[in-house]
This record gives sequence, C-alpha cells and structure tokens, in this order.
Amino acid sequence: MGKLQRIKIVEILASDAFLSEQINVRGWVRTRRGNKHISFIALNDGSTIKNLQIVVDIATFGDDFLKPITTGACVSITGLLVASQGQGQTVELQALEIEIYGTADAETYPLQKKGHSLEFLREIAHLRPRTNTFSAVLRIRHAMAFAIHQYFNEKGFFYLHTPIITGSDAEGAGAMFQVTTLDLNDMPKTPEGKVNYDNDFFGKPTNLTVSGQLEGELGALALGNIYTFGPTFRAENSNTPRHLAEFWMIEPEAAFYDIHDNMDLAEDFLKSLIRYALDHCADDLDFLNSMWDNELIDRLKFVAENDFVRLSYTEGIDILVHSGEKFEFPVSWGVDLQSEHERYLVEKHFKKPVILTDYPKEIKAFYMKQNEDGKTVRAMDVLFPRIGEIIGGSQREENYDRLLDRINELNIPMKDLWWYLETRKFGTAPHAGFGLGFERLLLFVTGMGNIRDVIPFPRTPKNAEF
Repeated sequence: MGKLQRIKIVEILASDAFLSEQINVRGWVRTRRGNKHISFIALNDGSTIKNLQIVVDIATFGDDFLKPITTGACVSITGLLVASQGQGQTVELQALEIEIYGTADAETYPLQKKGHSLEFLREIAHLRPRTNTFSAVLRIRHAMAFAIHQYFNEKGFFYLHTPIITGSDAEGAGAMFQVTTLDLNDMPKTPEGKVNYDNDFFGKPTNLTVSGQLEGELGALALGNIYTFGPTFRAENSNTPRHLAEFWMIEPEAAFYDIHDNMDLAEDFLKSLIRYALDHCADDLDFLNSMWDNELIDRLKFVAENDFVRLSYTEGIDILVHSGEKFEFPVSWGVDLQSEHERYLVEKHFKKPVILTDYPKEIKAFYMKQNEDGKTVRAMDVLFPRIGEIIGGSQREENYDRLLDRINELNIPMKDLWWYLETRKFGTAPHAGFGLGFERLLLFVTGMGNIRDVIPFPRTPKNAEF
C-alpha cells in the first residue's frame, strides 16, 4: 500500500468527504480498550478536542505488536473510514496499517490516569498541552491572537513592533528586569561606588519592557493608528492567580482619538473577540463549559450582546461607599480600586461590564491628559465579571507644557523621556490608547481561574523551569 498523505482529525470530522476512503491519521493515544478480539483506540492529533476512534482487529496485528500502544504513545494509522455503529462518534477508522512512532511507558508516563489537578499539571508544563483542558486553552489562545490581528487589520491599524529591551519605564512604577552583559561577580564601579555602565552592551542601564505604549505613541503620531502585540515583563513579587512576570499585551494607539473614541474602540474590540471565540472555538468552549465553568458560554454571550455601562470614578466611588458591603480594603475618593471593588460594580451593582473614567491624577500615570478640574485625568478602565480590570487606557496628554510640568512634578528623569516630549514639540496631536492583557482576556474567554493556566509556560516568582 502506498503511503497516504496525513489527514487531520478536525478535517475528517468536519465533512463526509473522506467516508469510505482509505486515509492516514497520526497522533497520540488517549485511551485503548477492548476485548481479546477487537481494540478501540481513541486517537487525538491536537487539531480538535475530539478524538477519532480506531478499530483494530487484534488477530491482524497480534497482541505483542499492540502491547506498546498505551496512553501517550504516538502512532501513524492507515485505514478505511466508515460510519460508526457505536455511540459517541459518527465515524471510525478500521485500521489496516499501524506504525508506532514513540511509546509511553505506562509505569512512568504522568498522564496515564485522568483527573489530575491543575496544580500538578503546572509542575509538568512540558506535558500538560496533551490534556484536553490545556489543548483546548491553547487552541483558544491561538484563535484569539489571530482574531486580534484580523480585527486591527480590518480597522486600518498598523502592527508596530516596539522594543523588548528599553531604557525607560513606561509606567514609572519600577519592578523591571534588568538586562546587562556585565560580569555579575565583578561589577565595575564608579568612584562614588555605583555601577559603571560605560562598558555594558548599551552603555547605560537597560531593562525588559513593561509596555510598548510610549513607543506606540510615536508610531501613532506618524501612521495614524497602530497597535502593538508582544511580551512584556514585570518583576513584581506577586504570587497571585492574576499575575505573571512574563505576559503579552495588546496596545492600540490612535491619533485624533479622544477618551470617548477610546472607549468605543475598547468595547467594540472586546465584543468582537468574544464573538470570534463563540463562532470559531465552539467545541473547546463546550468542553471548558462542561468541565470547569458551566456559566462560561452564557457569560460570553451576555458580554457580547450587551452595552457596557460607562460612569466616572467619582460616581463609582459613591456607589461603593453607599453599597453597605464590607470590603477588605476600605474605599474612599482617591484610593486605587481593588479587584473586590471592581467586581462589586460589575457583578452585583450593574451586572454588566463597566468602563470607569476620570480617575484622580495621583493614582494614574504621568502621560494621561489632565481634566480642567485639576484633580482628575482622562483615564479609562474596562472592568469585567470575574476578572476586574481587563483594559486600562487613557487619552494622552498632548500639550507640551502640561506634560513637562507633570514629569517634573513626579521627578521623572528627563534623560529617559526627552524623545517622548519631542512628539509634543513637533506636530503634536490629540491621541488615545489602551492596553489589554492577553492572559486576562484568556482567563475570561476560557473560564480558567488561574492566569498560569492560560499561557504555555508561566513565569512567576521562583518558577522558570521550562
């Protein structure tokens, strides 16, 4: 028999085109069961959550040949695709040829049994994509990344690659990973005892980026509308289900947008992504809905179909103060809202996603446009059920003098931001943008409870194993 081209299981199950045809499939064994005459192999190739049932005549192949085909083994099977008489599948493959690519010893393969905890699977991140849960999450992650690029392309935004190594701290918040080629065991020092960076690779202190926003603004003030989509890094020692040290950010910036345009874009963007997931990831969402969160699909549909509530920070504070709730963190005008406050507004008070605007300038970044009241800035945060803040953004301060005053007020070193200020000297323009944490989005879309479970290889304090 000549070697047939491999067909993916997702293609086989999508149409009747291969029925009564001899085909080749390749993948990993999920289960093998049967009796002394027939074996049934559930084969999965990663293209879909669904398995293809393989029917094996034991007399044809022999017990000794089939013995190594256990859960986790990788095989290539050529056979005849027929309608299935059994329950649970519409078609099955009657095996004619089997090639074993790789075995998986039943005594040592960690995924032989079902029902492993998510905590255990984090310890074997190199194998967890082979489980139903993580293969579903990773396919959805791919679909969301594709949908992000598709959305901005159709809206006329240009994809801008901003640097991963940077000499500035966009948020002004510190907690950055330093990048250096200096010998850590013999650091050169200045006469004052400080580290001398003259012979370092860049000749100055540099770090991994916390955001592509500032550079994104430069692109927007030339190309009009841009977006970034790349890894960002925060060296905060935050061991929580909502924090990673390495995560991905999507940051659109748009010239001639004000805060209202920014809110419109954020709402339309999020709804578009959720609709894409519902339309293109149905099998994986159904699985996650049944296994982990039986309200997932209803929640996705609700967010996609309803307008977001928009109100000011001041109005939000007033609601929280008069809510009668006992919050862990006391709430008053001027405080930075905690997740419990954000989720109260979304889940209990409005029962819809919320966009909060006009925050006190003291709790927001230096680059946000100041309102005429002198107390607040044109910031906006999008708050989602179960997540809290999923998007943070603002209209940017385009006025040179006001921006300079704010930088001086916060004692931010001018040597790090002279280039940013020059965009306000040469052809400044109103503009706005926001940042969407990709993993926060994926937490919402998948219903998973821990951000470590929506990225292939999580980077957290004391964890960089894989």
